[in-house]
Amino acid sequence: MSSQLETSFVKQLQENQNLIHKICRLYTNSEDAHKDLFQEITIQLWKAFPQFRGDSKFTTWAYRVGLNTAITLYRKKTKTISTIEFDNKLHKIDQDEYNYEEEEHIKLLYQAVQQLNDIEKALVFMYLEDKDYSEIAETLGISEVNARVKMNRIKGKLKNILNP
Repeated sequence: MSSQLETSFVKQLQENQNLIHKICRLYTNSEDAHKDLFQEITIQLWKAFPQFRGDSKFTTWAYRVGLNTAITLYRKKTKTISTIEFDNKLHKIDQDEYNYEEEEHIKLLYQAVQQLNDIEKALVFMYLEDKDYSEIAETLGISEVNARVKMNRIKGKLKNILNP
């Protein structure tokens, strides 16, 4: 690959790496698994980058590659290995900035979301990232109406999980 292509990829990855970290958090339960998934998504993005034509935004394309990679690896691992429980002690946040109540709410939300199927997780993730339904639909390969209907059903599921 040309150095210009490599420079472009590195720049795009640096600017958008938070979305990859969020995907990793959604599909993993440990720091090691998170790092492994981040690395695998980065590798898949690098392999696919020469074919990225710019028809959609880089983030939309990266969401698609990242979610597909996470879902593929998640399905393989659930057949063979169980994941380790997430440990809140991994967070390195100053005491005065740390909000235990907020952290507990976030933990409960992630536990609820992890009970959803792969497509539902991806849809919730993108919804929480304030993506509009047209971008969600494009990324997941479904119609915009289908994305809206699915999201309404997921909201009901999450309410039942969080408030049985």
